[in-house]
Amino acid sequence: MVDRIIERTDGVVTEREVTRDAASPVYVERRSGGGGIGAVLIGIGVLALVAIVAFFLMSQNNNDALRTEAVTDAAANVSQSAAKAADGVSSAAQQAADNVAPAEK
Repeated sequence: MVDRIIERTDGVVTEREVTRDAASPVYVERRSGGGGIGAVLIGIGVLALVAIVAFFLMSQNNNDALRTEAVTDAAANVSQSAAKAADGVSSAAQQAADNVAPAEK
């Protein structure tokens, strides 16, 4: 019995051809680890996903801060307007009271 073995590799796939007497050749393919580039691509994808999520969370936080500042400013303006209106009502009431019963000097 005569066995002839030929092995070829291209760095990723190893092919082994075994030929015996008159039988047809047997091809055995083995894949080597090859996980290097796949792991790097998965790592880059996960890193990109984390960066995108962080960007959106920071943007939302910034928008909330702007919204809070706008509401605070609006409340301050309403407070100032109410104070001016109260002063105006007080002044009008004082004038009306003076017209009804003038102050004694």
